[in-house]
Amino acid sequence: MAKKIRVGVIFGGRSGEHEVSLRSAESIIHAMDKSKYEVIPIGITQGGKWLVSGNAKAMLPEAIMSSDHQEPVAIIGDPTRHGLTRLGKNSGGNSEAAHSEALDVVFPVLHGTYGEDGTIQGLLEMAGIPYVGCGVLASSTGMDKIVMKQLFERAGLEVTPYEWFLRSHWEDDPEAVIRRVSRSLKFPMFVKPANLGSSVGISRADDRQELREAIRDAARYDRRVIVERGVTGREIEVSVLGNDDPIASLPGEIIVGHEFYDYEDKYIDNRSRTQVPAKLPRKIIERIQRAALIAFQAIDGSGLARVDFFVEAGTNRVLINEINTMPGFTTISMYAKMWEASGIGYGELIDRLIALAIERHEDKSRNLTSYQPRQ
Repeated sequence: MAKKIRVGVIFGGRSGEHEVSLRSAESIIHAMDKSKYEVIPIGITQGGKWLVSGNAKAMLPEAIMSSDHQEPVAIIGDPTRHGLTRLGKNSGGNSEAAHSEALDVVFPVLHGTYGEDGTIQGLLEMAGIPYVGCGVLASSTGMDKIVMKQLFERAGLEVTPYEWFLRSHWEDDPEAVIRRVSRSLKFPMFVKPANLGSSVGISRADDRQELREAIRDAARYDRRVIVERGVTGREIEVSVLGNDDPIASLPGEIIVGHEFYDYEDKYIDNRSRTQVPAKLPRKIIERIQRAALIAFQAIDGSGLARVDFFVEAGTNRVLINEINTMPGFTTISMYAKMWEASGIGYGELIDRLIALAIERHEDKSRNLTSYQPRQ
């Protein structure tokens, strides 16, 4: 019998998207083929504590977070430890010794800061553990809406007009920022923290007063703020899968229930609808798919990403909005639904992502880490 692949599924985290991560991880853990994989669920609390459960029945995220049998763990940036370090726990004055156990691959189902921004990816690189998804560079640039747009522009993609500024500059002279943004962009505008996802901290502004309030809100979440001109049109998304030779799914469309696709629309009142695949002319579908692959490669993506676009009303111009390097991953999330419509089911998608993680790790392992003269 073939040895099972030990997969550490990491979820939760110190992020405004903590709850979204729990939902994604629960779907993945349920769907993983237990004849192929030994699943090690690893929860990170909102305070940053890493936990596994000593209770074998507590396999799912919510159960681990609330279990009476929690055990503190860590992944340490030491490749000789080969994976997860159980830190031990105090019981009756006796301390169990810390010990390590191998992980063959990690699935970091973490959205937002400290999970999707290159930080945990850097830790896993240091630890020498294969992991699902984009690497450090792609994760960090894909998380930063300002750098992301600059890379897209360099790659020849058309982005929505934008301005950005530092929170410190806003606090020093808010009226100067309002004047600059108002001169450069037209209302309506969308104000966003530069580094966050799931529409946390995003607001629409239709006049200067709303712009002022929206900037105050966004500045609570990040030290850099981006303001984008609103686009009238359709919101289209595409899933990308692969490493050096990625493929793009059929697109899907978000039909919003609010003024825009905000956090409440996504996760609370569920007023938005989706159309998968999106009803678009073949030429526009192909244009969007090509742009999605260009965007993925512009940030040096690997594994997976979801790329979001606007198709402008009246002109059919395709404007790229952003790339999400660890999109929501429930069975009903757009990333999975678009692949299902393209012929790849949820279970197969997980299999492919794990295989891609191991493939990329093996490729990177070929790199020399010390100087050797040419032969």
